[in-house]
Amino acid sequence: MGARETAGSVAGKVSAARSNPYVRKVIEDEEFRANVLAALAAARSAYGRVNNGKAPTKVLMEDKKLHRDLKQAAESLRTAAESLRAAPNPPKKRHRGRMLLIIILSFGIALTVSEGLRTKVLDALFGKEEEFDYTSTTAPDPAPAPEPASTT
Repeated sequence: MGARETAGSVAGKVSAARSNPYVRKVIEDEEFRANVLAALAAARSAYGRVNNGKAPTKVLMEDKKLHRDLKQAAESLRTAAESLRAAPNPPKKRHRGRMLLIIILSFGIALTVSEGLRTKVLDALFGKEEEFDYTSTTAPDPAPAPEPASTT
């Protein structure tokens, strides 16, 4: 930590670490910590057996205790990894807005493509359209009378 780091930023980092499910798993799960410690102890023992002064190839091929330590380390790490994978995941975000947009777009496309659906929706919104025959209420202009031919 630098001298310029404020208490607020440290508190923010601490709260971020506490909200991390993996950090909480390390803090709260005793079995997880025991598996990691067992893996480290077995790996340390195996490392010591390889660096005992004998030829490493001979030790790797013939040393049964080394094989047992490596197997123990691998099993402990596998168990710890499985336990870590089972850490509770943060809640998934709900995408209601995206779903609503998809529904509206789908409905708009359906209205555009289907004339029957379009007429049903318009009838539901504005009432059924009345079909009628148009008849004029005004009489047509009388035809002009032919003008008499003038004789001059």
